[in-house]
Amino acid sequence: MLTIDLSGRLAFTTASSKGIGFGVARTLAKAGADVVLLSRSEENLKKAREKIKAESDVDVHYIAADLTKREDLERTVKELEDIGEPDTFFFSTGGPKPGYFMEMSMEDWEKAVDLLLYPAVYLTRALVPAMKRRGFGRIVYSTSVAIKEPIPNIALSNVVRISMAGLVRTLAKELGPKGITVNGIMPGIIRTDRMIQLARDRAEREGKTVEEALREYARPIPLGRLGEPEEIGYLVAFLASELGAYINGAMIPVDGGRLNSVF
Repeated sequence: MLTIDLSGRLAFTTASSKGIGFGVARTLAKAGADVVLLSRSEENLKKAREKIKAESDVDVHYIAADLTKREDLERTVKELEDIGEPDTFFFSTGGPKPGYFMEMSMEDWEKAVDLLLYPAVYLTRALVPAMKRRGFGRIVYSTSVAIKEPIPNIALSNVVRISMAGLVRTLAKELGPKGITVNGIMPGIIRTDRMIQLARDRAEREGKTVEEALREYARPIPLGRLGEPEEIGYLVAFLASELGAYINGAMIPVDGGRLNSVF
């Protein structure tokens, strides 16, 4: 029977005290990887670490940092150097504020880039040299199905996240010969705090309850439900393992079949 064994690996996961990032870190730990969590809230990080330690006999480190701040990015890289050299990097982040295009200010656009793109580029540049030295690495970026089919009311995410697809394809070609695979995941509607925020915003706009808004989000999904964070983690664990060694440069939807586009 094929199994995913990530024993001896060190995985660095961002936005991982809650939501998709936590679901990924939790799954990688269950597969045997030591993990480094990152989030802004040290309190939430401590809770996340305890939950993972209760389930898996692995080392769990954490770094409290706000990746939209340059000084925190620099400190994160220094703290990682003290922990070890991650061979698996999963980048995720909370979304920018919801709203339509003309509701967004230029400052909102700058903040979206600082949240969604700049930290991914900065951290990747810091982690790749060690991966090249070892001749092995796994990089997975979390984006959104919105880059394939724009979603109403999240103009910032629709536009800025598309740049991640360009990053995936560029790095897959540049780093593949070095033994490093780079892929992207396009989560659909996953049950996270962010999803609840979007449902609350929609409910206020449309005069509905949050529960009604969540049912509206689930209605167009062929599987008839929202996804769970761990279901993103299963794919990341596969991509991080030897079983996923030939998958490189892919943008993979995990959306219950919601996307309508053919390509």
